[in-house]
Amino acid sequence: MERADFFEQVYQVVRLIPRGRVTSYGTIAAYLGSKGSSRMVGYAMNGAHTVHPPVPAHRVVNRQGLLTGKFHFESPSRMQELLEAEGVRVSNDQVAEFKHLFWDPSLELDLEA
Repeated sequence: MERADFFEQVYQVVRLIPRGRVTSYGTIAAYLGSKGSSRMVGYAMNGAHTVHPPVPAHRVVNRQGLLTGKFHFESPSRMQELLEAEGVRVSNDQVAEFKHLFWDPSLELDLEA
């Protein structure tokens, strides 16, 4: 699969993450059939700030709920601010209640859709 096509698929999935929920790079990669491509999902999120329609990249964190992508926003605090505006508590750069807020597209979306 071409990188641009993969990025667009990532963006489509990320746009489906509900407000107030989060998922991980690896979970998106696995959903797209590229389990070992979590780093590529991260690269897609790094470039998501100029994509239209908008991509809520702030809802994608690492597998432990850490805001590892925060330095790719306009300011290091912006990712946390966006999450908190949606009701997600963040403490020490980590999503509180991560397991409770975790959104898994393989459980929430129909692969055939």
